[in-house]
Amino acid sequence: MKKIEAIIRQERFERVKEELEKLGCIGMTVTEVKGRGEQKGIKLQFRGREMQVDLLPKTKIELVVEDEEVEKVIDTIMKSARTGKPGDGRIFIIDVERTIKVRTGEE
Repeated sequence: MKKIEAIIRQERFERVKEELEKLGCIGMTVTEVKGRGEQKGIKLQFRGREMQVDLLPKTKIELVVEDEEVEKVIDTIMKSARTGKPGDGRIFIIDVERTIKVRTGEE
């Protein structure tokens, strides 16, 4: 099994979630995060002054899937999250040794 962590634009989250649900990926953890990548933040105009915003708001989606589902999930996230502009996000794939359901102890 693999854990997939995707950090995406906030405005793309609903679209990504809907597409993942179509694949059957219902369970996920979603966190509002801040970060920056290669663009190193953005410059904004506020009350006539230019400001550098260093950390941008993003949405982090975490889900665990079977090995054979990984590529389909990655493709779905990429297609539904991509705008083609800097700041679209990043996907991380991590090996998972075990999962245990807290309520039942089921592995």
